Amino acid sequence: MTDAVARARALYRPPAPGEGLASVVPAALLALGAELPDGIPQPVWALPDARRVVVVLVDGLGARQLERASGHAPFLRTLPSADEDARCGFPSTTATSLTSLATGRCAGDHGVIGWQTALDGGSRLFNHLSWKGGPEPTAYQPHRTLFQEAGRQNITMTTVSRAMFDGSGFTRAALRGGGYAAAEDAVQRTDGVVEALAQAGRKGRALVYAYWDEVDKAGHVHGPGTLEWGTAVEACDAFVAGLVEAVPAGTVVVVTSDHGMIEAPHARRRDLALGDVLGQGVLLLAGEPRAPQVWCEPGAAADVAAMWREELGDDAMVLTREEVVDAGWLGPRADRAGRVGDLVVAMLDDATVLDSSRLRPEVLRLRGHHGSVTDAETAIPLLVHAG
Repeated sequence: MTDAVARARALYRPPAPGEGLASVVPAALLALGAELPDGIPQPVWALPDARRVVVVLVDGLGARQLERASGHAPFLRTLPSADEDARCGFPSTTATSLTSLATGRCAGDHGVIGWQTALDGGSRLFNHLSWKGGPEPTAYQPHRTLFQEAGRQNITMTTVSRAMFDGSGFTRAALRGGGYAAAEDAVQRTDGVVEALAQAGRKGRALVYAYWDEVDKAGHVHGPGTLEWGTAVEACDAFVAGLVEAVPAGTVVVVTSDHGMIEAPHARRRDLALGDVLGQGVLLLAGEPRAPQVWCEPGAAADVAAMWREELGDDAMVLTREEVVDAGWLGPRADRAGRVGDLVVAMLDDATVLDSSRLRPEVLRLRGHHGSVTDAETAIPLLVHAG
């Protein structure tokens, strides 16, 4: 074991099999009386037996942010936690986390590793969420989802989310399976969940996945902990409270998130497009500003790693692809670790690294970021209303 791997293991312990975000839908399936498919770990926690389960994923509502802002969430703070130390995997970002939620697999297994990655040997940047110019989704992420598994076991499965995501490349790769109820506001989403539960099949069992994205948007644009962010949390809290009142008695409602967030000052940003020395030997920069993945020019990886370690110092952990696998950050199975960069970087304070020449102006204006291994970014709520 290298010193870097030892430090990485001490810095961050990813969820073990059966823990964290990837265990949520398996726990829901077991509560509904289903069997888990081969390769999906048994959750270390359990939900009460039920005929109906709703999983509400609040994008960007980390456990630490929720603790600090509990006054904005009077209903959520009454819900018991199934796991006080629940975490998402690495990188702590939506594309990776939602794929883990729906497949029950770690990033190294399902292969959706980060917001952005490289295709064609590092010559082309690919955004997993937009999927523009991307590969065929079901070939890129070939594992059957647990949403598909629910249908196979006669559980009526429905996703309730925005219309724009229905049939997208990312949805087809990560969240395929079951029906889709397009809904934009809180009322439509509540109605969509209730209607989906009422459509349970011949065995009367239903699983609904409901996605809420407004907290993440407010955190990115204004920063977590701001007035605007607090208002977004209040709206989410009211939605969940209303949803619990609206669903049939005995419905289990689980509230979780895909990641937390920190405020990252622009003054603490390193930008390769502005001639930063970090750009020397770099072919392409992908990942997140809080978790950059570096594709290096041929033969330059060792020199680039040394430069990044010297320049970033205590602000970051810089690992090679092999080291990030050995540290277990991508999970116990890393069959698709070849999709990550030559170097994987975890920012540790409030700094970011990006290449502004490859990002939209609205991304460059963002104040809130996530993706790294800090407690603020990886700790997630796992709250349960037992009906």
